[in-house]
Amino acid sequence: MPGMDGIDVCRRVRQLEHGKLLHIIIFTSLDAQKNIITALDAGADDFIAKKFDMDEFRARVKVGERSANLKSELAGKVRDLEKAISDIKRLQGILPICMHCGRVRDEREVWQKLEEYVMENSEAELSHGLCPACLKKHYPEFSDDMEEMKIEGILSII
Repeated sequence: MPGMDGIDVCRRVRQLEHGKLLHIIIFTSLDAQKNIITALDAGADDFIAKKFDMDEFRARVKVGERSANLKSELAGKVRDLEKAISDIKRLQGILPICMHCGRVRDEREVWQKLEEYVMENSEAELSHGLCPACLKKHYPEFSDDMEEMKIEGILSII
């Protein structure tokens, strides 16, 4: 190649954003140990002298295909993990909450119910129930009956 050899191309490809996902095989008419080491140091994954066996070439290409697929799969998993970390970070820290109505302010400065915020920003599913203190305070006429049913094992929600 005029002005650039395969090793230069390899180095430049590895600097590209998706260059690390590629499987690079260097073909050359030179087969000296020094050239192999230089090619591998430049980022090549494999090295084949131009006088090669076609079956060996096919086998090396299949290895390269498996390697490229694994790299791509791994990059996808890394993206998934980075998104999960971002979501976790969003749920950490200080969450402004109104001391009167209990609404929370999200990162867009929108006030919403705590339940809505949690469901939008996590995979949590919420259900509603009554704690024993609220049951006694708001439904005193049922409180004793509910407690008795709980003791008898009929009721398990409180």
